[in-house]
Amino acid sequence: MKVFVTGGTGFVGSHLVEALLANGHVVACLVRNPRKAERLFGERQPKIIRGDLSDTKALAAGATGADIVFHVAALTAARSRTEFFALNETATARVLSAAAGAPGHLRRFVYVSSLAAAGPSHRGRALQGGEPENPVTHYGASKLAGELAVRSSSLAWTIVRPPTVYGPRDVALLKLFRLARKGVVPVFGDGAQELSLIYVEDLARALIAAAISPETESKTYFACHPEIIRTRALVTAVHRTVRTNADATPLVIPIPGPAARAALWVTGTAARLAGRATLLSPDKANEFLAAAWTCSPAALERDTGWTAGFDLSAGLASTVAWYRKHGWL
Repeated sequence: MKVFVTGGTGFVGSHLVEALLANGHVVACLVRNPRKAERLFGERQPKIIRGDLSDTKALAAGATGADIVFHVAALTAARSRTEFFALNETATARVLSAAAGAPGHLRRFVYVSSLAAAGPSHRGRALQGGEPENPVTHYGASKLAGELAVRSSSLAWTIVRPPTVYGPRDVALLKLFRLARKGVVPVFGDGAQELSLIYVEDLARALIAAAISPETESKTYFACHPEIIRTRALVTAVHRTVRTNADATPLVIPIPGPAARAALWVTGTAARLAGRATLLSPDKANEFLAAAWTCSPAALERDTGWTAGFDLSAGLASTVAWYRKHGWL
């Protein structure tokens, strides 16, 4: 199978590329920095197409003859709502256009979206799929806009919405692991927020399963482990894994809603004035303070036979081992 991947040197994309190569597929990656790809993939290299999401010629070259296109590239931190939409919506439309116009017969366009596009859930009621979308951040709204572009295209498509993704090479949650190692961890709200998670290698397998199943065409899925955990329990589990002590308990410091909103306004404003993108923007308070971000993998399991292989304990252990091996922790 010939595959084109955008975002192939990113956190999720690099694991997807490795899984595809391990399964014997021919993989082409859109890459801005070929040296990064060389460092990531070592001797087993995908075909490198140098360019970015604004390069229509590079996109056309990657899509030519592809059986499947995985659009993984996305902007998760930005200086403004406009920047989010420029990449997560407009650039998605550009990839779709390249895929639709490329020679060959494209079997599936797989869009890696986010639970943020669906919006938060309620405690004790994980999203099953089909609920009205209610994104509460600029990022979530832009990913939903990307989904709408995919759904309105002429291509055969599948959309996969992962929740929080963790695992080797992840920098987004690395600060949590480092704080947990010190034994003091802040949490937004009271620590009772419910979360779904997925280990990155499980997500890579889920994306491939969604791409090749005939049952998944024109459908949107959540990909996650069925286990649901509260934020206080999550940081405690991370702390115990980092400390390698089943009885270790960190000092968890709750940050009340008003204080959280004020802190995020300060960090977001400072980043904007400095011309920097940040994950800690004011609208992220809507995400951090929601009662729950939970979803069910049941539909994806039913239609593909995929199941998550890493529960939280195994996933955290693998992540910590990788961080330590590479000097990140």
